[in-house]
Amino acid sequence: MSNQSSIPTAAPARSTLNHLRQLDGIRFIAVGMVLFDHWMVGRADGLALGALGVTIFFVLSGFLITRILLSSKDKLSNQPNGGLGKYLKTFYIRRTLRIFPIYYLTLFVLYLINEPPVRRTFAWLALYASNIYIARYATWMGTVDHLWSLAVEEQVYLIFPLLLFFMPRRWVPLTSILMIVGSVGLRYILFHKQLPWFIGYVSMPTCLDAFGLGMLMAFTWLYRREWFTRLFQSSTWVIVSLLAFLGAVWLTNWLAQTPSIGYHNVVADVWERLIGSLFGFFLIGRAVVGFRGPMKWVLENPVSQYMGRISYGLYLFHNFVFNFFHTQPTHFTVRAWKRLSEMMPFLTSSYFFQFSFYLVLTVVLATISWFLIEKPINNLKDRFSY
Repeated sequence: MSNQSSIPTAAPARSTLNHLRQLDGIRFIAVGMVLFDHWMVGRADGLALGALGVTIFFVLSGFLITRILLSSKDKLSNQPNGGLGKYLKTFYIRRTLRIFPIYYLTLFVLYLINEPPVRRTFAWLALYASNIYIARYATWMGTVDHLWSLAVEEQVYLIFPLLLFFMPRRWVPLTSILMIVGSVGLRYILFHKQLPWFIGYVSMPTCLDAFGLGMLMAFTWLYRREWFTRLFQSSTWVIVSLLAFLGAVWLTNWLAQTPSIGYHNVVADVWERLIGSLFGFFLIGRAVVGFRGPMKWVLENPVSQYMGRISYGLYLFHNFVFNFFHTQPTHFTVRAWKRLSEMMPFLTSSYFFQFSFYLVLTVVLATISWFLIEKPINNLKDRFSY
């Protein structure tokens, strides 16, 4: 059993800002789903793995951010004004150090090499508003499509700190439930009005059921530890929620066979994210307590741990390495692959080799980013501890 599973149920809230090892493995699984989905278009369609991976990230963010903010609030409660200034300063400095440097460096480099969507929508990207651009203009953005989820996270970071600081602790569970219900209800309204499906997919308010479940998980971890342990000590609900998600995906694909309904039906556009969020909820909660057996190895082996650690770079760079819909034949990665396959024709015998080529390039880029930029800057966070 992992170290997390042996944490006493009576542990005080402030002691819970320890590193939860298996969550790095969860990050690896989530980013792996996204990469597989984006690079297997036409070969593994209809699995909704990319959407599930992003949803798991949202639930995980809701859990980690709420855990940090509520613990910080408790720690600073005896200071003037409840320590609001230090509370906000510490949170935003640490978030800025972790997220901004490599994000803006990537945008700057892509702007210099004249990546068309970056040149065209640079202000939207720089302001973390790409999801608003997509919703407003009812269009995707090419090779920067995937940055919509980072925009959603940044927008959540704007509201969560003040919301959790001024909200009485006893209101957190009710607020979480309202976020879940409100988000699902908003997606249903958008679906009912027959607006483009991706408005409900990329808008921050329609993603809040995932964050709300993460918030609820953090609250129980901090203040209802015995209940948390009872709920997540078994893998039963992980299996049940996974089967429910697979059932929703199957139903979506079955409904899609009817031309008058299509793929974007009420299951896909309204309920799939909620069901995926519940799977993320039980998966993450179980990992916090600590998986045992084969799943423990999957999450804690060195490869999973390392890939989880560099998952931000993997997600950020993968769409620029290759995108099935937007990468042009003249793109350097496509030209490099063509040259390589001409030298070794057997590489064209299976798409596995081409997939592996893109994966290696992405891992190399993320590794360089981690060791040269992210890790050194990330170490500065130690000066701003909670």
